[in-house]
Amino acid sequence: MNTNDSWMDQLPDAFHRWLDGRNVDDVECVIADIAGTSRGKAMPARKFARADAMYLPTSIFYQTITGEYVDLTDMPDQWTESDLVLTPDFSAATAVPWSADVTLQVVHDVSYQDGTPVGMSPRNVLKRVVNAYAEKGWQPVVAPELEFYLTKPNIDPDLPIEPPIGRTGRQGIARQAYSMSAVEEYGPVIDDIYDFAEAQGFEIDTIIQEGGAGQIEINLQHGDPVQLADQVFFYKRLIREAALRNNCFATFMAKPMEEQPGSAMHIHQSVIDTRDGSNLFNDEHDQPSSHFYGFLGGQQALIPDVLCMFAPYVNSYRRFRRDDSAPINLEWGTDNRTTGIRVPVSSPGSRRVENRVVGMDCNPYLAIAASLACGLIGMTRNLQPRDAVKGDAYSLPHDIPRDLLRALELFSANPEVEALLGKDFCMLYRAIKHQESEAFLQVISPWEREHLLLNV
Repeated sequence: MNTNDSWMDQLPDAFHRWLDGRNVDDVECVIADIAGTSRGKAMPARKFARADAMYLPTSIFYQTITGEYVDLTDMPDQWTESDLVLTPDFSAATAVPWSADVTLQVVHDVSYQDGTPVGMSPRNVLKRVVNAYAEKGWQPVVAPELEFYLTKPNIDPDLPIEPPIGRTGRQGIARQAYSMSAVEEYGPVIDDIYDFAEAQGFEIDTIIQEGGAGQIEINLQHGDPVQLADQVFFYKRLIREAALRNNCFATFMAKPMEEQPGSAMHIHQSVIDTRDGSNLFNDEHDQPSSHFYGFLGGQQALIPDVLCMFAPYVNSYRRFRRDDSAPINLEWGTDNRTTGIRVPVSSPGSRRVENRVVGMDCNPYLAIAASLACGLIGMTRNLQPRDAVKGDAYSLPHDIPRDLLRALELFSANPEVEALLGKDFCMLYRAIKHQESEAFLQVISPWEREHLLLNV
């Protein structure tokens, strides 16, 4: 391929540095489905350069995590599988450094054939919320934290997941948070993560050992919500590839092992006034502003109504356990990690709100959209939070829904959230999650066989 082609000129500088004069062999045209899984088409670069348009069927958004399809009577064209139009966003293009060929992957926006954005597309849901901020002259800023486990390869789903074997030949152990030697146990995987991230133009802020056996946390730099969601989308894939290269698995399940803490995707959030670049959470006296308290109030009041987007699977609710590194309520506090909503220590100009409820099994586009939607409604309606908690929030009652079905009831009951996220999307999301819950109830667990088979 001629690297002077116009589409090549639109690619980020990081990709051109990685390319280093080579020709692109293949292009992956990708989008995120409802689960956050990468779907799309791969093709030779020469075909991509000649293509007038690319298409995917509507059905990709109707699949559950098991691969089954929901049937929505309110969507009469669902089974015609009409084509949706894919438009490349070259600012969201990056290398595929683990591929044997020189490969580019490009996130695409999805629209109907008349040019209307597809409301079911998670990336469009996030753009819809960001645009609602822009209409008020505001720009949200986010910084996600990614927690995940490295595990031994788990070939048989009936067997429990186990921590990996490190360079010492010993299996990973828990409760070693921030241990440098624990991180070094998995040095080859970490090295590959760094190498892949550098090749893709991503900057890792920090990387640490978390509290679980083989549990790692990567913190990303703050920035535009859509760009950061794209990065999380890419990171999940590159982390999995780095793990597989080193004969282990990487899992983003919220609670993969019974005796280990769960994995979260904490989201740090602030809002910029686009007129002067100031932080809306900070007033002229360097004190928390009314917008700050409104955003907090929105998080506290409305997170239950969108929890099914932060905790999207039946497994997600196993994470919310008292004294287990995950919140059990929506209290807030300054520098208090026992609360669901934390205000980190920072300079006044960097004042922000950390949502600690979100699980790592979320779709990053949807979780960031939902969290920002709560804050936006809170600021618009001037909602006020409860008083800050100064002590241990685990001593207070559990007020987060305990299961997915209850979370879906709350999601269905809030028309204000539905209007902001989009009616078609909300209808589809509810249907998918209800079907996944029904599929789970058809499975008999080892606990049931152990305790009920001969005892009831």
